[in-house]
Amino acid sequence: MNIELLTEFFMWCTILNLGVLATWSVVFIAMPDFVYKTQTRFVSVTRESFNNAMYSIIGMYKVFFIVFCLAPYVALLIMAK
Repeated sequence: MNIELLTEFFMWCTILNLGVLATWSVVFIAMPDFVYKTQTRFVSVTRESFNNAMYSIIGMYKVFFIVFCLAPYVALLIMAK
């Protein structure tokens, strides 16, 4: 496995995960009532608890995205120079 292959892998991993994060954030910000109504069909939870959970999960996803996708990709770009 060479550095070019790893760089390409982390590039696509970063692009895909950024797309998921952006889509999830935009949907939750643009249509919070729709997201709440669809999710409360499965689990009974208050609106405040739901909002706290969603913001926490999005925040953790962002941290994992930075640590496991973006940082390795940037490090590989720096190493390739």
